Amino acid sequence: MSEILSQSEIESLLSSLSGDGPSEVSDQGAKAKTTQPTGQGDTPTPRVTRPTYAYEVYDFRRPDKFSKEQLRTLQMLHETFARLAGSSLSAYLRSPINIDLISLEQIPYEEYLRSINQSVFAIMSIPPLNGQAVLEIEFSVIFTIIDRLLGGPGRPIERGVLTEIEAPLVRSLIERTFGALKSAWEGVVIVNPGIEGLETSAQFVQIAPPSDIVISVLFEVRAGDMRGAMSLCIPYMVLKPVTAKLSAQKWFASSSRKQNPLHRRFLSAHVHATPVECTVTLGQCRLSVRDFMGLKAGDVLRLNQRADRDILMHVAKQPKFEGRPALNGKKLVYNVTGPYIEI
Repeated sequence: MSEILSQSEIESLLSSLSGDGPSEVSDQGAKAKTTQPTGQGDTPTPRVTRPTYAYEVYDFRRPDKFSKEQLRTLQMLHETFARLAGSSLSAYLRSPINIDLISLEQIPYEEYLRSINQSVFAIMSIPPLNGQAVLEIEFSVIFTIIDRLLGGPGRPIERGVLTEIEAPLVRSLIERTFGALKSAWEGVVIVNPGIEGLETSAQFVQIAPPSDIVISVLFEVRAGDMRGAMSLCIPYMVLKPVTAKLSAQKWFASSSRKQNPLHRRFLSAHVHATPVECTVTLGQCRLSVRDFMGLKAGDVLRLNQRADRDILMHVAKQPKFEGRPALNGKKLVYNVTGPYIEI
């Protein structure tokens, strides 16, 4: 039995796919093919068009957990982290360190691990959020910074392990970047990152099941002629309690919120309770080393301060008040006579 369709059957099938009903469209399609206009009064055959449908590609193996707005907010947060971390490391090493955000995406955890080369993995906790995250830094970046930290010019070393001396240096280096991470995230949640372990192999870094979605933030680190990569991996389950706060509108609203009177009183109470160092200098004199070495009990030093003049009190190394020394019982005290006025 032949299964090849005739031309009229093919046209009927195509017409039925583009119409509302198979019988009606088939009849119209047949009439459109068989009926020919005979005069001016004949009506033209209506043209059948296929409807268009809006659709969006969705990969069930990689479900999206974060919206585009939440990803933009996370991107702004980690751009701030990159800038603050670069400034902190530059001041620490006394050498320019530039950190730039390259990409931020949500991917399965196993895909993140497959993209990692030889690196140092800092497994960290970020309370009050439950769970663990990973800060990954390539060995080229680590050894360049260590070489600079130990007085060298900052050359990378071709090695894939850390010595017992280098491991504490890497730990202190990563802990220094946590201050930048805390400052960047304070608009969403106040976190207190801490290192729970250092690893040099990805197979020992299991902070989430392989199929779980994580946020992968990729950075580029530049130190002189060296260019390397650094990444931050945070599982979705860690960020789930604060996803409602990852809205740019709420983030900016919280950062620009006006202080209420209760907040001002609370801040003033903390400032008033802050201890400051106060010093009083009775006077100064210049001595040679020979005279200084020859000082003994009973010697008198002539100071540059006159006995009938007020002496200055310095508060946090800044001159603030004028006064004179006095006695309160058996204790030597300082009697403030007025504020210091700079002439």
